[in-house]
Amino acid sequence: MIENKYDNDTFFEKYSRFPRSVYGLSAAGEWPALQKLLPVFAGKRILDLGCGFGWHCQYAAEHGAEYVLGIDVSEKMLEVACRKNRFCNVEYRRSAIENISFAPDSFDIVISSLALHYVKDFRSVCQKVAQILPAGGYFVFSVEHPVFTAAGPQDWCYDETGAKCHWPVDRYFSEGKRNAVFLGETITKYHHTLTTYFTALLSVGFQITAVEEPQPTADMLKNIEEMKDELRRPMMLLVSAVKR
Repeated sequence: MIENKYDNDTFFEKYSRFPRSVYGLSAAGEWPALQKLLPVFAGKRILDLGCGFGWHCQYAAEHGAEYVLGIDVSEKMLEVACRKNRFCNVEYRRSAIENISFAPDSFDIVISSLALHYVKDFRSVCQKVAQILPAGGYFVFSVEHPVFTAAGPQDWCYDETGAKCHWPVDRYFSEGKRNAVFLGETITKYHHTLTTYFTALLSVGFQITAVEEPQPTADMLKNIEEMKDELRRPMMLLVSAVKR
């Protein structure tokens, strides 16, 4: 059964106060790096997997996309996305990422932001994405980095004074379900190795065109004290791939 924590009232209320939920892409630390990986949207058909509040869908429409479809399993997220929508060519549908089913050549670009680490079978999703893209179509996504997801709880190890000692990396090659703590709530994610991410893409006909492990920007390091800790381990993995 696919977990949908984002429709839990308590969790959703906390998530709605999260900076990127309030301020959108400008509050997403990885956005400057991800933006550079995105292909030209003008005149293209875009599919956003796990669209959340629809920030990336709105960005695609603002940059000339012909049609944008955002899907998400959360009814609450989609309600907010629909309220924010200013474009007649942006549509939202409720669906789990794992259940997508579209005809071949339905989209030119598929994007996904921090959603695919909730998917158990990443290769299956890659296969479906490859089927709906034409040759030359792009798949660009961000996920939590395998170093970040490996141990499970997603928290630092601390010394007796409460100072952060190091980030634990354990069970790296034991892929699968992890119970992480996010916004004070337990949430299910899936850990995959770098090999799994890249091999899955290559095995279904993608060519990997860019890989990024984004670091905080200079402004973030200057203005947000805790951002210095983000230089101690990678939190996110960004990938751009094109269908051969």
